[in-house]
Amino acid sequence: MTSLLATWQPRCAELARQHADDDGAHDLNHLQRVWRTAQQLLASHPEADALVVMAACYLHDLVNLPKNHPERQLASRQAAALASRELAALGFPTGKLAAVAHAIEAHSFSANIAPQTLEAQLVQDADRLDALGAVGLARLFYTAGRMNSRLAHPDDVLGSRRALDDRQYALDHIAVKLATLPASMQTEAGKALGAARLAWLYQFRDDFVAEWGN
Repeated sequence: MTSLLATWQPRCAELARQHADDDGAHDLNHLQRVWRTAQQLLASHPEADALVVMAACYLHDLVNLPKNHPERQLASRQAAALASRELAALGFPTGKLAAVAHAIEAHSFSANIAPQTLEAQLVQDADRLDALGAVGLARLFYTAGRMNSRLAHPDDVLGSRRALDDRQYALDHIAVKLATLPASMQTEAGKALGAARLAWLYQFRDDFVAEWGN
């Protein structure tokens, strides 16, 4: 397995590079971080197929539609189909293609596809963990800027007197989505790491509110 990983990791990284767009929140660094996190999770699950996990980590954003795109929920299915074609053309082990495709399909929050395999669970957890913590916070505001969102509501930053709207106000995204991620993790290691990163985000939000002034 080690030799297969060494052979296929650069090939998968190159495929991802060839299909990359200008989205800095879903660039090659994001894919590499997801794979590094998945390796941490794999330490508790040596029975998982690391080659499937690695390929899905690198190729899960092969089709990357903006968060406000009307077909956003279809992106992971499109990425899975494209990854299957590209990997097959390169000679990837045929018996593992379906497992890679499922892990890619199931990683997406918006697609709402339940992971049916351990490998898909690991990829989903690793990808969601990259939305939490310090890097996740940077990705949050980067994406909000691309969508022309405001930093926060001018008068009710925490939404105590209004409905939260993370398309209009970036800070709302912590409560609307990120706060739900640790409980959605499929592995115990993912839950623990997700809770720690969410606690860091809450501390940031407290500091933000104090500086914002309301």
